[in-house]
Amino acid sequence: IEVSDLFPRVGEIIDNVSVIRSVHSDTFNHDPAVMFMNTGSVRFGRPSLGSWLSYGLGSENNDLPAFVVLASGKNRQPLLDSYWGSGFLPAEHQGVQFRTSGDPVLFVENPDGISRQQRRRQLDLINWMNNKRFESVGDPEIVARIAQYELAYRMQMSVPELTDISTEPESIRKSYGSEPGKVSFANNCLLARRLAERGVRFIQLYDKGWDSHGQIVSDHTERCKQVDQPIAALIKDLKQRGMLDDTLVVWGGEFGRTPMSQGSGKGYGRDHHPHGFSMWMAGGGIRPGHVHGATDEFGYFAAEDRVHVHDLNATILHCLGIDHESLTFKHQGRNFRLTDEFGKVVDNILS
Repeated sequence: IEVSDLFPRVGEIIDNVSVIRSVHSDTFNHDPAVMFMNTGSVRFGRPSLGSWLSYGLGSENNDLPAFVVLASGKNRQPLLDSYWGSGFLPAEHQGVQFRTSGDPVLFVENPDGISRQQRRRQLDLINWMNNKRFESVGDPEIVARIAQYELAYRMQMSVPELTDISTEPESIRKSYGSEPGKVSFANNCLLARRLAERGVRFIQLYDKGWDSHGQIVSDHTERCKQVDQPIAALIKDLKQRGMLDDTLVVWGGEFGRTPMSQGSGKGYGRDHHPHGFSMWMAGGGIRPGHVHGATDEFGYFAAEDRVHVHDLNATILHCLGIDHESLTFKHQGRNFRLTDEFGKVVDNILS
């Protein structure tokens, strides 16, 4: 498998992955494209992939969320809560954003002057009132809210140790390029492994700064340098710990970039391109060292063994033991699913 010289460390682990070179999407601007990749729809209010998995599989750790989000990188493009929202699923299935700098989770710690015992008494009173309200109106969102309050209380004890990556052996931190206390993709990759070890079902990493309409040579050289080492370290670490066989790793973006340049001179870049781009998958259920699909001779359109976003999501669910046609939720009189009325599992990349 050919790998760009901007990813020398990824080249070391490429035999563990299956590359899909024929992914295509329906939309070409950031917000709707990210929404579509995550929820199968460009409309607000649909559940995200992680929320569907939380709903379908439940949680393996009662002291942590089933779905955690980590973000790194800097640019003006915002990350919307809707990308990891639960939509019309119960609110307990929405993603929770963790951080590797400052407070691990915002608004979880008790404010100054409030002890853990006082917080417990407050929660007991709130839960009593919420239960009375539920007995009156029967709204299931009230039950979800009670569960969220209780999870936040338990996270006060479980999260500080979990997110303290300084406790990792120095050799592990160096392999990732991790520097505790900083916001970085490397720290997030290491934290993702720690979350997976503790039974968090779905960990989603966002890394901003790839929208190079100009200065693509310098920008991408720097961005690739920041992510190359931790990506490879994560795959190696999971494999050495015997976790890769039952952990699915998916790498990609909301679309690709055009094969032709945008702009001129030394400041040229590439525009958004949803018609044919690459992603890769590794780990649980995936055929290693395989290439699936191809674009045309110009690298413009996905031409061979095309993989739509719905197909990608159907395959992810399949690898995690879920039939994408069976995982449904009735809302407004209709059974909804992540892949809508579309999607087929990409069998050729399965082991």
